[in-house]
Amino acid sequence: MHKTPRNILRAIAGKLGKTPLARAFLWGLLAAAALPPVYLLPVLLFSVPALLRLVEHAPNWKKAALIGWFYGFGLGLAGLYWITEPILTEAKTFWWLVPFAAPLLAAAVACYTIIPVLAARLVPPGLGRVLTFTGAWVLSNLAQQFLFTGFPWNYWGTDWAIPGLLGNIFLQPASLFSVYGLTLLTVLLASTPLFGKKGFAVLLITLTIWAGYGFWRLQAPEHNTSTNVALIQPNFQEPPDYSRPALIANWQRLLAMSRAGIDNGGNVVIWPEAASPWLLGSDATARAQLAAVTGTTPIIAGSLRMVSNTDFRNSIIVTDGPQPPLAIYDKWKLVPFGEYMPKWIPLKIIPSMVGEGFTPGSGPKTIKNIPGLSPFGAIICYEAIFSGQIIDEKERPDWIVNVTDDAWFGDTAGPRQHFANVRLRAVEEGLPVVRDANSGISAVIDPFGRVTASMPLDYQGVLVAPLPEPQPKTFYSRFGLIVPFSLSILIFFAGLLYGNTHRLLKKPG
Repeated sequence: MHKTPRNILRAIAGKLGKTPLARAFLWGLLAAAALPPVYLLPVLLFSVPALLRLVEHAPNWKKAALIGWFYGFGLGLAGLYWITEPILTEAKTFWWLVPFAAPLLAAAVACYTIIPVLAARLVPPGLGRVLTFTGAWVLSNLAQQFLFTGFPWNYWGTDWAIPGLLGNIFLQPASLFSVYGLTLLTVLLASTPLFGKKGFAVLLITLTIWAGYGFWRLQAPEHNTSTNVALIQPNFQEPPDYSRPALIANWQRLLAMSRAGIDNGGNVVIWPEAASPWLLGSDATARAQLAAVTGTTPIIAGSLRMVSNTDFRNSIIVTDGPQPPLAIYDKWKLVPFGEYMPKWIPLKIIPSMVGEGFTPGSGPKTIKNIPGLSPFGAIICYEAIFSGQIIDEKERPDWIVNVTDDAWFGDTAGPRQHFANVRLRAVEEGLPVVRDANSGISAVIDPFGRVTASMPLDYQGVLVAPLPEPQPKTFYSRFGLIVPFSLSILIFFAGLLYGNTHRLLKKPG
């Protein structure tokens, strides 16, 4: 037997599992190796064609749907295993949930893989099927951002956020059509082995053009503003110790690190998500103690906020002295099951400290009129994964502050996948992102997704670095999610048209 790409795929598939469903699951597991932090993108050149082969040989649409689900389940299980980490920190209470968390989330997300698989069956094998499958895959990803609270995680477009120059180059088309456009290109290119030598030629040519565009875009001159940001990475333990001695110790650590940041040239100090042990928005004593150490230097602090006995907020408080805060931003994209319980879920697993959960804010906000600072957009943790929804486009900021606490997820793939998403937001919006994380990864990211300064995971430290200048609005920031949506619709219907026209022409007579 000749060692053609098709025969190699069949040989590998034969060894992976005895049934189509088992093979689909295992190919999905393998595809997760392309995700951050592994970035083994070539596995998709085997996994995606294998999935399409399994769909081709499915006897009916029900079996095809199951194949799609099992593939998505494998991909989700390997890509989201780390979701169990925060539950392990509360194992005494939620021990029963440990074996179910990752599989249940993976099972839910896997349903989105059924859509492109069924779409692929609308046309015969060939270019039409690949186009239809690709368009439907990205449309399904878009739906995942909005349906059932939204969970736009582990898209194949993030596979290109490889650390260093290579990733910087291949992230650049995100300025045109976002992470969804990168996903679309990835699915198309991953399908090229189905077309033999012609497919391989298309793969090489496309990657060459893609790299050329990225390299060209990175030739833009780099400029920094006069602002030096001081990022505080305190590396507080999770879950927190709420005893008063521990809270006081955390407060003293924040004060000392903030002073160190100012002494090293910081014009603004940034604390991570919920870092303040006191309710900084309403605690005048805490603000006075802070001002005694930091003076009039602006502090952008992650802090919980209590509006009433039943209204808790996850907030950013901006202050530059003992007076009331200069600005407040409330997180509006809350983490389901962690910060609130969706109404359609009957279980109660929210920590009792926040009662029924947090109250969401009103939406993206540009914070202005802070002395010494240009306008900035604020996003907290999970909000960073929502492409096209992170800033107020009507009042475009000059930079973005992202505070987060990924310590809950330990030294796993989770924090690294989160960081990859943040780099993409910088490219999409053409804005620098300053990311401050409790335990890392804290970083300054320029508008091209380049990491100009950073602190690693599980590290306590202060980072002072210049704030890069913003770029003009990107194509994507001007038109938003309508760009990848329109492109996906176009690819989907082009596949339907081509595939079914080709089938009609092949019919005898």
